[in-house]
Amino acid sequence: MSKTKKHIDIIGVPSDLGANMRGSNTGPAAVRIADLKQKLETLGHQVTDKGDIHIPLRENISPEDRELRYLPQIETLCTELAKEVEQSIANDRIPISIGGDHSLAVGSISGVANHFYKKNKKIGLVWFDAHADINSPETSPSANIHGMPLAALLGRGHEELTKILNDQPKLLAENSVLVGVRTIDERERANLKDLGVHCFTMREIDEKGMHHVMTQAIKYASTGTDAIHLSFDLDGIDPLYAPGVSTAVTGGLSFREAHLGLEMLADTGKVCAMDFVEVNPFTDRNNATARLAVDLIQSALGKSIL
Repeated sequence: MSKTKKHIDIIGVPSDLGANMRGSNTGPAAVRIADLKQKLETLGHQVTDKGDIHIPLRENISPEDRELRYLPQIETLCTELAKEVEQSIANDRIPISIGGDHSLAVGSISGVANHFYKKNKKIGLVWFDAHADINSPETSPSANIHGMPLAALLGRGHEELTKILNDQPKLLAENSVLVGVRTIDERERANLKDLGVHCFTMREIDEKGMHHVMTQAIKYASTGTDAIHLSFDLDGIDPLYAPGVSTAVTGGLSFREAHLGLEMLADTGKVCAMDFVEVNPFTDRNNATARLAVDLIQSALGKSIL
């Protein structure tokens, strides 16, 4: 059962505009079909499903904006999401943004950061992912925005994304942690080192164990901060357990490693908002990845065995 009952807002972001591969725009529906709201209510939480952020159809977007990798549309949806998330936190609720591709994190985290910025407070970040997502427009081989959100949140990238809600970087690198990374673009490595984000690769998890890595991750995300944002890309998990993603990479987190990481975050009592992204039903098997996402969200909200 969950130890502490919470008030939760579910916000769907049915967008695959940040990615090359289509399909993650149907991820929010798949997660809902996997009974997210009902399972959280069974744990005793009060849950409101706020519906979906409006996303335009790709087919109706101009060729010029397609050449820009849908930057204007992603700025618009991220701004709308940021406002929705900020309002949710102001109402003492935990917003859970369901994607959709990972570019949505620019919006969700901007909303969280702005809420705390107004109070002269800071947030930490724990970001589970196979990829670093810290490309800039200058370093990205594909120019797809779902590979850039972490850089934008740290103040590097498209100005339209770095300045959502305010002109400040939304995160400090010293409080930002990547977990489960196992593929980094060649030029992206320089961004990662230059910005100074803490990065725990799968090798470190193999060598030191998930408990050690998460203890360190929580320490970095917690030091000097008032809350932690959790951003979880389902491709951080090995495709054996999470086949339904857009950019699968073998050798990822196991089922139990993922749950342990989220259970430990829940134990801190500092998680104020979450993203669960990149569920792609078109590559999934029997909605297994969406069902896993629901299980993981429950762990992140304090579900325990005893």
